[in-house]
Amino acid sequence: MFNYRKVLKYLLIPGLVMTVAGLIAESMTKSGSILYVSLIVTGSTFIIIWLSYLLIARRSFWQRRSSQAGTNALISTLSLIIILGIINFLAARYLNPIDLTENQLFTVSLQTQKILQNINEPVKVWLFVKAPDPRDKNLLENYRRYNEKFKFEFIDPDTNLGLTKRFDVNSLGDVYLEYRNKRQLVQTLLQFNTQEPLSEIKLTNAIEKIQRNYIPTVYFLQGHGEYSLEESHEDSIFIAVNSLKNKGHNIKPLNLVMSPKIPDDADAIIIAGSQRKLFEQEVKALETYSDQGGNLFLLLNPNIETGLEPILEKWGVKLDNRIVVDGSGRGNLVGFGPVTPLINTYGNHPITKEFNNGISFYPLARPIDTIKVENVEATSLLIASEQMWAESNVESEKLTFDETQDIAGPFDLGVVLIRQIGPDKKQKSQLSPSSSQLNKDSLIPSHAEKYMEKKLPKKGGKETSFSFPKETEITFIPNSFSMITPSKRRELSMSSISSNNVKIRLVPSIIDVQGSDLYSFLETIETKENNSFYEENQKKTTLKNPDTIESRLVIIGNSRFITNSLFNQQLNGDVFLNSVQWLVSKNDQPLSIRPKEAKNRRINLTPVQARLLTFLTLIFFPLGGFLAGFMTWLRRR
Repeated sequence: MFNYRKVLKYLLIPGLVMTVAGLIAESMTKSGSILYVSLIVTGSTFIIIWLSYLLIARRSFWQRRSSQAGTNALISTLSLIIILGIINFLAARYLNPIDLTENQLFTVSLQTQKILQNINEPVKVWLFVKAPDPRDKNLLENYRRYNEKFKFEFIDPDTNLGLTKRFDVNSLGDVYLEYRNKRQLVQTLLQFNTQEPLSEIKLTNAIEKIQRNYIPTVYFLQGHGEYSLEESHEDSIFIAVNSLKNKGHNIKPLNLVMSPKIPDDADAIIIAGSQRKLFEQEVKALETYSDQGGNLFLLLNPNIETGLEPILEKWGVKLDNRIVVDGSGRGNLVGFGPVTPLINTYGNHPITKEFNNGISFYPLARPIDTIKVENVEATSLLIASEQMWAESNVESEKLTFDETQDIAGPFDLGVVLIRQIGPDKKQKSQLSPSSSQLNKDSLIPSHAEKYMEKKLPKKGGKETSFSFPKETEITFIPNSFSMITPSKRRELSMSSISSNNVKIRLVPSIIDVQGSDLYSFLETIETKENNSFYEENQKKTTLKNPDTIESRLVIIGNSRFITNSLFNQQLNGDVFLNSVQWLVSKNDQPLSIRPKEAKNRRINLTPVQARLLTFLTLIFFPLGGFLAGFMTWLRRR
């Protein structure tokens, strides 16, 4: 006969085994597997049946003193486990760690905390890596503690091809930031087969930047044989353009032949590898753009006349048609021979501050020379080594240095320049246009045209005068010292005129069109609240040094290094991307977050001290302990 009581008596053992096994497996995998859940449920059922059997069949068991003591101990143990579990859950859910390190290595900076607390919409970081780095995960967890809208996810690019294609991931270790419909490349963690930690400085600056409504616009000049921006062409810079887009830039082509006016939203203009000379009108447009604070990035190959000499002359830049030759033979490493200089010396500049001794190379490059010009500050960017020279006779079968014709290194292959444009230049270009530049659309309001005594002559005609009604208002912009009519007002972006406009009332008299004499007829300048806004605006511009404007120029004697085949090689892409970023970030200074490093507490020993330490630890102290033990043994014996 089947003895069910014996089975029920020992049902506790399989119940505990199954329950514990299921709990451990589920806690380790967190998969919610049916097998693990079944083990937990079955084991718990066995335990409940065993307890019921004890309560019903063996009442005398509970009346024993040992049973009562054991029950109390079991209840106390279970209560303690439950309390510890609740404490652990609350600690994990509402974690507020205490950083006990001296330099607060595991705490984000105050600037980062402030930016995170001001996030109002979801921001997500995507890390395309095969195996998450615990340091990166801890940093991102620290970010998330300050705002739940900050999210992050590690993606294996080999298994998740959809997201990899969506973000157009080019390298393993790319880190992207996503906000609304904008995406921005923050950092590449894998550089030269070396894993780098995620940088708080780069990530925080990227979060602060991506939340702005402003997107810098970069134009590529086209129409003179420059590299194509499309992917299908052989001589294309599609990868470089796409990398700029990933960095959060708006990229547009610019053809000054079809449209001679440079767009108002141009933060920088890039001329990459022109093969033909620019037209005079194009050069003048670029010159005016530069004179008004515009930024230019020139990538100019040797032995090509570009027509940019009037612009370069103002900057103190002189082009040399010699070809840079690398006599060290390192160009053979990349299969280009001696006419491909490998650069590993860089100037002290934000563009190259993180390059250290990294390599970038420039096939068929020309040297760049600079002369001292007033109000222009030049900084070397790419510096040729002493083993390089600028060769004048590249058709020779054997390239050798000729002291009489060639230039010995070091010299510059790339230069960065900043030009301060004073008030005289601004007034010349903006305040005092010549009579040929003035027309009725630029000065006369549309509703005042019927009051003109005579029509304005064509260019080259005689001086003409006209009269205005008793009170005519035109728009005056203090920051740029230029006047526009209501018809022109609609053509300007609202950001340039929304709050800086003041009204000018003209004296009812005959006004000479020519020159800046117009200003002698201004009777009053009326603004809201008795010129209070004008005074406030003047105070603001005074803080920004209104007497000068800043224009920037980056010039490199090579353009091939940004083509599709070379862009991702070594530091070539970094040189290009950092240069563009520096040009467009003239008024966008990065947050000053200092990197945190553990304090160096290592002890530097001299060779004598090191040998003494080795002797004491390996010989003296062990031998002393052995002798002390032996003496103790002898004494007891």
